[in-house]
Amino acid sequence: MDDGRCTRVSYPWTRVPKDLPPLDPAQERLLPLADFFMGLMWSRPGGLSLRTTWVTPATLWLSSGVVALVGLPGLGAIAYGIGTGQVLVLLAGLLAAALGTGAGAVAIYGVRQRRLVRAPQR
Repeated sequence: MDDGRCTRVSYPWTRVPKDLPPLDPAQERLLPLADFFMGLMWSRPGGLSLRTTWVTPATLWLSSGVVALVGLPGLGAIAYGIGTGQVLVLLAGLLAAALGTGAGAVAIYGVRQRRLVRAPQR
């Protein structure tokens, strides 16, 4: 609602195109996992699916960071837990790897959205 006192300014980390995002077969396969992860993180805009919503640049960078800083070390923790027989380290690694997998699905989905927009139309 614009009452004349404030102007809406698009912030670079949340700026997305106004039209619907493109969808391709790769995104169709990622959509259930990406939607589930976004739902678990309470980050679904208006309860919508990523099918009709853009992944913001902030979400794209955040999910990429989760993959790098949580998911990949989680794989190392799984290997260490199995190698040393430490069940708690193994369980923590499994949880971290699951978070990294969900975040990776969102990141790949967002990158695909941007690549499809930039791709020349045939």
